[in-house]
Amino acid sequence: MLPGETIMSGAPETCPDCGVTPELDVHMSGAGYYIGTFCGCGPYSRESGYYPTREAAEAALESGEVAWRC
Repeated sequence: MLPGETIMSGAPETCPDCGVTPELDVHMSGAGYYIGTFCGCGPYSRESGYYPTREAAEAALESGEVAWRC
């Protein structure tokens, strides 16, 4: 991971292109479910590793036991 690739590693909290400050939520990709953000432009950051199910990612986010990328 490169510095500034995630919000936790220095990316701006507000998207410089659309001005949205995205909220952490569970999202899906081809690799699985992850905790990250979307802004008005689309995917903004992937803050966690991947989880096998939406339920596992939601439980991690709710409990704060997230496998953060940093």
